[in-house]
Amino acid sequence: MHVPDGSSSCGPRTPYDVLVIGGGVIGLVTAWRAAQRGLRIAVADPSPGGGAAQVAAGMLAAVTELHYGEETLLGLNLASAERYPEFTAELEEASGQDTGYRACGTIAVALDSDDRAHLRELHTFQLRTGLDSQWLTGRECRSLEPMLAPGVRGGVLVAGDHQTDPRRLAAALVTACQRAGVVLHRSSVRRLSVVQGRATGAVLEDGTELAAEQVVLAAGSRSGRLAGVPDEVLPPVRPVKGQLLRLRIPGPYAPFLSRTVRAVVRGGHLYLVPRENGELVVGATSEELGWDTTVTAGGVYELLRDAHELVPGITELPLVETGAGLRPGSPDNAPLLGPTALPGLHLATGHYRNGVLLTPITGEAMAEVLTTGELPDVARPFSPRRFAPALQERSA
Repeated sequence: MHVPDGSSSCGPRTPYDVLVIGGGVIGLVTAWRAAQRGLRIAVADPSPGGGAAQVAAGMLAAVTELHYGEETLLGLNLASAERYPEFTAELEEASGQDTGYRACGTIAVALDSDDRAHLRELHTFQLRTGLDSQWLTGRECRSLEPMLAPGVRGGVLVAGDHQTDPRRLAAALVTACQRAGVVLHRSSVRRLSVVQGRATGAVLEDGTELAAEQVVLAAGSRSGRLAGVPDEVLPPVRPVKGQLLRLRIPGPYAPFLSRTVRAVVRGGHLYLVPRENGELVVGATSEELGWDTTVTAGGVYELLRDAHELVPGITELPLVETGAGLRPGSPDNAPLLGPTALPGLHLATGHYRNGVLLTPITGEAMAEVLTTGELPDVARPFSPRRFAPALQERSA
C-alpha cells in the first residue's frame, strides 16, 4: 500500500499530507497520532479544543454504558478503555498537562423495584457478555457511597469504568498537536475541495485554500453539513442535545462522592461525576431538538430534581455552571471511521455518547488508515460504507 508523501502526479508537492476538518478531541487525536507517524498535518477549526468536549462529563463507561444490541460497539469501547491509562500517560508527557484521569470506578444504582429489576437484567447481560461487574444490595451501595438516598434498592459496581476531564483532555491534545508540528488554522471551513473525483483539501471562510493529499472530516454533529461533500458520502450524523450542570463541593463536604454514580430516574439516565478538584458534574438530558443549544429552566430543574432524589444532599452545593452541547448521533449509535466512497476523504465522526471514551482507539485507527490505507481489525465494523452497501459493492 502506498504511503502518502504529499506529492501529486498533477503538480507540485501539496502543503499537507492530511487536513483534519474539526478540532474537537476526535480531530485533535487524529492529528496528533498521524503527526507521530511522520505525516504533515493541519487542523482547521475556529476554536481548537472546543466542541462537545467542553460540555461532556468524561465518563469512560464501557460497561455501564452498555445497551442491548450494541455488542459490536462494546468491543470498540472496551479496546479504547483498556488503552486509556497508557494513552493518558503518553499525552500528559507530550503536553506537560494533567488530563484529570481517575481510575475510580462507577456504581449504577436503582431507586425503585422496577429499576432494580431492569438493573438486574442488565447485570445478567453484562455477565453473559463476559464483563466484570458486581451486584450490590442497597445497604452495600450506601456503604460505598454514604450520600446515596436511603431508598436505593440495589446496584452494580464496575471497578473498571473510570473517568477523565474532557476539558483538560482537549487542552492537552491542543498542546501535544502543536509540539508535534501540527498546524492549526483557526477558521471555519467553507467547503470541501474536490478535483477530478478526489478530495484535495478545503476552502476556509476567509477564502484561503488548503491543499492536502487526504482529508479527515471530524466535525462532530456538523460533519453532515459541510458544503462540497457529495450527497452519497455525507455522514448520516445528527445533533443530540445534552444539558448538564457543574456544582462545587466545598472542602467540608469532601469526599462527597468517591466514584461516578449512575441511575435511571423517571425513565431518564442520570449521572454524577465527582472530580478531584471539587467539581461535581451532573448530567445529562437527551433531546432531539436540532441545533438548539439553549440551557432551559426545565432542563436544569429536571437534573436537579432527579439528582436530589438520588443524592439528597446535592441541593446544598453551589451551582457554578450550566451548559448544553450537541452529541454527534449516528443511525446505530456507533462512530464512522475511515475511508468513504470519495477517494481522499475519510470520516472520524458519529461517536455520539462515547466520544471521550473512544478518543485513544480513534486516534490509533485513523493514524493507521492514513498511513497504510487499512483500518485495524477492531475498527473495521465501523467503516462509513456500512450505511451505503450499494456504493460499497460498486467500489469493490
